Amino acid sequence: MTKADLKKEMPEYFGPPLKDFVLLDVPELGFLMVDGKGDPGTAKSYVDAVEALYSVSYGVKFASKKESARDYVVAPLEGLWWADDPSAFVKGTRDEWRWTMMIMQPEWITSAMVSDAVERSGGKKDLPALPLLRFDHLHEGLSLQIMHIGSYGAEGPTLARLHNEYMPDRGYTFNGPHHEIYLSDPRKTPAEKLRTVLRQPVKKV
Repeated sequence: MTKADLKKEMPEYFGPPLKDFVLLDVPELGFLMVDGKGDPGTAKSYVDAVEALYSVSYGVKFASKKESARDYVVAPLEGLWWADDPSAFVKGTRDEWRWTMMIMQPEWITSAMVSDAVERSGGKKDLPALPLLRFDHLHEGLSLQIMHIGSYGAEGPTLARLHNEYMPDRGYTFNGPHHEIYLSDPRKTPAEKLRTVLRQPVKKV
């Protein structure tokens, strides 16, 4: 049985360059998603969201392998980030941050498969965020992205260059939340070696 790997099949999505921003047209893609609010470093709701996402994602994977004979590597965790007051990111008032954590699903995964996995996950362990989990689609379209190597807290200069120089110089403005794709496991990877895709959906002014 061949095992699909979205990271290898979609290099333009998961592998932008390190030094230069690149423009791409992101198609509509399916995700398991959980919405929340609060400091990702301290909020229990964030931990609960990630746990539910991985539990159901692996449940769907195992069902796909057993029932459809189609196996795949579970995709990396991703996050959409915004705030009611955009200055919350500049001020570092992380309790005001809003987020949608999500994991991409292969195109053949159906709502029925997800529903079955949710039911099975709920029967195995207590997952407080499970009722908040949904299977939805996201179409970001035209986006700029770059690879960031280093701690999450060190992303500021790159984002400042994107927002204050690169986008205005080329006539782009914001067209959706800031998007991050976490390619490294922070539990096993030193902060200075973390690999994170930074993406910003854009449109012409």
